[in-house]
Formats: sequence, structure tokens, C-alpha cells
Amino acid sequence: MSIDLSQFHAVFFEESFEGLDVMENALLDIQPEDPDVELINSIFRAAHSIKGGSGTFGFTQVSEFTHILETLLDKIREGEEKLEPESVDLFLQSVDCLRAMLEALQAEADVDTTRADELSAMFQAILDGASAASVAGSVVAPVVAEENQPAVAEAAQQAAAAAADSASPAGYQISFNPEGDMLRGGNDPVRMLRELATLGDLSTTPDVSQLPDLAQLEADKVYLSWHMQLQGDADEEDVREVFEWVEDECELDISPLAPSPAADAAAVAPDAGLVAQGEAAATVAVDAEKSQADADKVARAEAAGTKLVMPSAAPADAAKSPAKAAPARSPARAGKVEASSIRVGIDKVDSLINLVGELVITQSMLGQMGGAGEVINEDHIANLREGLVQLEQNTRELQDSVMRIRMLPISFAFNRFPRMVRDISMQLGKKVNLEMHGEQTELDKTVMEKISDPMVHLIRNALDHGIETPEERTAAGKPEAGTIVLNAFHQGGNIVIEMIDDGSGINTDKLLAKARANGMVGEQEQLNEEQKLDLLFAPGVSTVEEVSDLSGRGVGMDVVRRNMQELNGSVEVETEVGTGTTFRIRLPLTLAILDGQLVTVADQTYIFPLVAISESLQIDRDRVSNVAGGSDVYNLRDEYIPILTLDSLFGLRTESLSYDESLLVVVETEGMKVGVVVDDLMAQQQVVIKSLEENYTRVTGVSGATILGDGTVAMIIDVVGLINLAGNDVVQASKAAGSAA
Repeated sequence: MSIDLSQFHAVFFEESFEGLDVMENALLDIQPEDPDVELINSIFRAAHSIKGGSGTFGFTQVSEFTHILETLLDKIREGEEKLEPESVDLFLQSVDCLRAMLEALQAEADVDTTRADELSAMFQAILDGASAASVAGSVVAPVVAEENQPAVAEAAQQAAAAAADSASPAGYQISFNPEGDMLRGGNDPVRMLRELATLGDLSTTPDVSQLPDLAQLEADKVYLSWHMQLQGDADEEDVREVFEWVEDECELDISPLAPSPAADAAAVAPDAGLVAQGEAAATVAVDAEKSQADADKVARAEAAGTKLVMPSAAPADAAKSPAKAAPARSPARAGKVEASSIRVGIDKVDSLINLVGELVITQSMLGQMGGAGEVINEDHIANLREGLVQLEQNTRELQDSVMRIRMLPISFAFNRFPRMVRDISMQLGKKVNLEMHGEQTELDKTVMEKISDPMVHLIRNALDHGIETPEERTAAGKPEAGTIVLNAFHQGGNIVIEMIDDGSGINTDKLLAKARANGMVGEQEQLNEEQKLDLLFAPGVSTVEEVSDLSGRGVGMDVVRRNMQELNGSVEVETEVGTGTTFRIRLPLTLAILDGQLVTVADQTYIFPLVAISESLQIDRDRVSNVAGGSDVYNLRDEYIPILTLDSLFGLRTESLSYDESLLVVVETEGMKVGVVVDDLMAQQQVVIKSLEENYTRVTGVSGATILGDGTVAMIIDVVGLINLAGNDVVQASKAAGSAA
């Protein structure tokens, strides 16, 4: 009887990705000059497990690549090979390569083995006696028998002549279809198109078929895709570099308009320093020419004080920026598969089982009161009340226990950052130490998934123009190496995540000047420090003079705050010029349950998130004023607050109640207070959030729904969406009232 092994694929992929994380973390911790034997063993064991599993399931591309990787690791741990710093770089590249191959297999897409073949050739060269430094730098002499050298030289001349006669690609046909949420990760498609236009003559044709009506348009979503034609002699690697940071957030297809056969042969030929004896002389010759070009780049980089590791199969002019080695990319991007399972500690499962047992006992006790035709009378009232109290307690404990199952250590989100900090700091020529505290602090899996991209943007921002260069830090009396600290801890019912850097801090005067230049702040308008820092989260405001692929595009920080508010959280900033900056994120532990305030409007019940409410009060008609545009504001302790009426916004009745018959719920978001008029306040209670978008459709001003105890459905108010629904009149009313005061 044959066994269907596909049923075990999910477990294999999950364990393999965990193994890759183990390899990556160990490689980041290892010191080549004095390697820890246990770290090497852990790397070897992870590679061995991936090799064994991939072989079992027939994933030969992975098992063959991991075999040679495992062989080299085995020789290193046995002391037969020396671990060099360049070896660590190659091993890290192999982790990226394996991850890409496994993601393609998981998505049931074609696996591109180009990079795996290149790395395998490099590892084989090291096993054959070449040094990791020469292999990684692509500057070693061709490993060819002496008698073949004249033939190699002649073939090199012929290949060079052929390459000179061959025309370069006339350009590229590009199809770029970004995901709708791309802006929320801090990336701007328009900036990418502008950068692409610097590489040649660019013509674009937008696809507007997905563009909704204006009423359904969301400002932070991308609805367009583009078909482009880039004419010129730009290298394909330079074209792909424009989209480097969004490879996982778009569908991208790049094809040459007029590919050159000679250029193609040079691009895919293996590295000259890795060619075994007996390889075709023409292939060696083409690569000898490419290696010389790579060697020139390495020399220029070293002269500039930057270490450059050239990818073996990159085109001859691929790395125009010596500080950056472009990673290998697959021609077809496999869709990223979300994790569909989580691992739960046995203690949590035991607790859940015990609570279910308690629930069964309570149910049995209540069942006995009316069993066998017995009539419930006054003698049963006391026992019934006791049983209901016990049932309520069991239900609450069961709810808490079930929610804890979804809680994962925040280390799952933090573990991606050491590698990112290492790679970006090397790219920028900076020295940065990353410290992480509170990795075992637990957070709901859904919340953790949603904070990863904003955290990535904050760290990239700190690395790019927060931490100074070693020379600048030395001149300022600081250590050469900067420090970024990630800290997570529980505070009340929330989790707090801090990102602290000891860089140059944020110049709030530059922020104010940029905002005034953009027309966001009036020339005579005066702001305090807190208001200046709030400008950091305004769209289009950046203090960076030069746009890079890391930051400075004026998109990102506003998305970070918006994403946090969508999670019912907040982000705060503290900074001191010359000392550093702290970003502090506050989030609820889970998105499945909300502490809410129930209110009634007309014949409907709504729920406000308790965390958004500042206060609730009886309206004093004398404190209500009408400003330009017909909007009303409320004078609350000399602060003018715009007034919104839910019944008019949602069309609940033709005429609103008078203010004398209503209450005002003051909510705060994005540093702005708004008063919402309701008929009455009801109880405060925890509610289970149900997605309105999944079960019905997206409704502006409503973040979800819940079912109340009487079986009715109540909408959960989205405060930010409510203000957007009311439009700019709210903001203008607040400013007008403030000016009048």
C-alpha cells in the first residue's frame, strides 16, 4: 500500500523554515576567528535535517544543493577546512537560496536553481582547495591545466571580439502589478517609476481596470498596474534593483526587447575561478573577461574602504554601487504562503483540557436541576445562581485559555531583524550592534504578523539616517558602532515595543521647514515640540536630502502610524538631537477580543473601543458653537472639539435629537479629539470581533461587528474611518474655532 507523502508537506516546510532560522541566527552569532563548535554543529544539524526531509519528499533540487553544503560544513566542524569570514557570507547566501527554493516548492511553483548551481560551484571550489575569499570575490585565476592556458587565452580574445560585435539589449518590456497594500509597507510605486526613468527612455501604460469608484477609493491602497517599455542600454540587474524592496509585494515580469546571444552567454556562464579542469575553453574565456571586470570593481571598492562580495553570475556592470551586491532573483516570483499552523506548549493544552472538564461538571450540575421531569422551584434558585456564577467563571477562563493558544513569543517577529541590520549596515558602511530584550513576551499571532512591516520600516529608517557613519560618530565623541535596541514588555492590557537608537536624533526644525515648504503648515503658524514630531507621520514629510532605496521618499512613517491605529494601537516618539530616538508602539494583546463601550443611537447599538474614549459627558448647549461651513464645535476646557452625529453620518433618522437630549462621547485619534453625539451610554463589556469585510463588505467608519447577549448584531466603530467619513469639515471646523478663540 502506497502512502501519500503530500499530507506531510506542511510539517516539512514548517520545520525546514525553522531550521533555516536556526542556521541564520547561528551564522550571525559565529566568530570566524574563534568559531564555537556547538554553533557549527547546530548549523550542520539543521542542514542535515533539511537534506533528509527534502530527499524523502522527492525535492531533489533542495537535497542536492544541501548535500554539498552539508559536506563543507562537516569538514569545517572536523577541522579539515578553515571557517573564513567569506565562508559565513556564502553560507548566509545559501540560507537565502534555500528559503527561496522552499517557498517556490511550497507554492507549487517552478524552482529556479540558477543561484543554487552558482553556490554549489563555489562550495565545490572551496572543497577542491580554493580559499573562500578568492571564491567569494570572483578574482581567483581560472582553475585550468597549464597546457590549456594558450587555448583559454585565444578563446578569451575570440569571446571578447564576439561580445564587442554583438549589440546590447535594446531595452526591456516590464509588467509591474503591485499588491494593494504596498503603500502600507512604506513603498511608493510612483517613486519607483521615476527611478526607472533615469535608466533610459521610459514609456508607461497604466492599467486602470481595478480602479474603484471615488466613494470606494482608499487613499493608502494601490489600484493601478503598469505596462512599461524601457529603451536604452541599462543592465537588467539595475532594472530589477529598482523593485528590490517590493519583490514580495508585486507581480513583476521583465523581458529583454532584443536579447543579445553573446550577452546572455556571458550572463549565465559559471564563474571563471570555479571552472574545473576540462571545461570548454570558450566558456572559461568569457568568464575570464567577466572576472577581470569584477576584480576591477573589488579594487575600486577596497580603495573606497568598502568590502564588496561579487555574485558569481552577475553581469559585468551589475554593481554600479560598490557597497551593494545585488541578490539573485528568480524570474517568476512564487506567491508567499502564509503559515497555517502554530505550535502550542503542552501546558496550554493541559490547561484547556482541565477547563473543559470543569465546564462539563458545571453543565452536569445545572442539568440535574431539571432532569427526569423535575420541576424547578424556589428551592433550586440558590443552586441555579451558584451554577450560573460557576458557568460564567468557567467560560471566562476558557476564553482566556483559548486566546493564550494564539499567543506566540515576539521573538518570531524579532528574529528577522539581526540579518537585516547586518546586511543594511554593511551596505551603508556603518557599524551597528542590535540588542533585543523581552523576546519571550507573548503577543497574538495576528497582531505579530501585522507589525512586522512597520517594524522593518522603523529599523531601516534608523539605519539609514538615524545611526551615523563611524567617522561622524567618532567626531561626535561616540563609539564607532551604533546601537539599536528592541525591547518588548507587557504594560496593563497592552504590549509595548520600543525601538531605541543612539544616533543623531530627529531635527524637528527641519521637519517644520519641510512641512511649511509643502504647504502643510502656515508660515506664521507656531508649533510646540510634540506637534513638530507629529509632522514626522504626515505624508510626504522627510528630512532626508537624497532619496535612497531605503528611505527618504516621504512615504512610510504615516503608514506606520496608520497601521498601528488599525490595530487599535498607537506610536509615540521621543528624540534628542545628537543623542538618539525612541519609537514606542503600544498594541492590544489580541485583535479577537475588544474592551468596548456600548452606546445607542436611534434604534441601533454601536460599540466604541474603550481605548479610544477620553471621556463621556452631558452636553451643555451653551458650550456648542457654530463655525464657518456650518459645522459645530464643543468648548471643552478651552479646547474646541468638532462634533459628529452618528445618526446623520449613518442615515439612521431624518432629524437628529437636540443636544439637550444627547450625550457626547469624546474620542481621540492621531492627536485629534472629536466629540460623537449619541443617545445613551450602556454597559462596558468585552466583545468578540467578527470581520465585517469577510462576512459582508467593507463599510467606512466600521471596523467590525459582534453579537450581543440578546443575539442582536452591533457594529464596532472605527474612529479614524468615522472622521474620514465626515470629511475635511471636521478638521477645518477645529482650526476655525481655534483661530476664533
